[in-house]
Amino acid sequence: MASRFFDHKRLEKNVTLLGVGALIVVAIGGIVEIAPLFWIDSTIEKVEGVRPYTPLELAGRNIYIREGCYNCHSQMVRPFRDEVERYGHYSLAAESMYDHPFQWGSKRTGPDLARVGGRYSDEWHVQHLVDPRSVVPESIMPPYAFLKERPLKAGDMTKHLTALSRVGVPYSEEAIKAANDDLKLQTDEFGDLEAFSKRYPKAQVRDFDGNPKQITEMDALVAYLQMLGTLVDFQAAAPQEQPR
Repeated sequence: MASRFFDHKRLEKNVTLLGVGALIVVAIGGIVEIAPLFWIDSTIEKVEGVRPYTPLELAGRNIYIREGCYNCHSQMVRPFRDEVERYGHYSLAAESMYDHPFQWGSKRTGPDLARVGGRYSDEWHVQHLVDPRSVVPESIMPPYAFLKERPLKAGDMTKHLTALSRVGVPYSEEAIKAANDDLKLQTDEFGDLEAFSKRYPKAQVRDFDGNPKQITEMDALVAYLQMLGTLVDFQAAAPQEQPR
């Protein structure tokens, strides 16, 4: 029946006609996918608990990227049963909304780290980075012992936060001005933390590398790892079983 209204052979033999037809089909598909985006405020549903990184966590994330950790570790739990049972709740788009660039990854030589925060102690992370095979015998990860000896030189974090705010990360003017002080404050649990805690809810404050005498790159990296997956309370968001 369709052949009466459309000559497929003519279309397949005529390159120009075939190109025009393909262009029309692609244009229609593009309009259907793209046009709705102009009528919605955001493609990412906001989730309670998600906040921008603290300056120290951000510095640790920069080290994570610098050392190429994303080449072996993804940060996205796919919505499959085997992944959820191993790593935890599948990843939400909102959890990466302040990542520039995001760390989803496309390869796993090591485990996914999207939910690694709080699973191990600071001491475990430090030892794992210093000598990976001392805690995971089958690990092929190279050692990063130098992070514990290298003082953190994060640069001017006010400029870093300013740049991120320009691409949509909601750092307040107060947070930007206090960025360099906040970086140091997060390693001092005896400091004045009231304003800091308001700016960064659930931020963990302590000496992370076991050496309170200086802030090292190890402090920053462990602080970053320990917050991954800890901001959203998935148990509170899960549907409650109805009593019978």
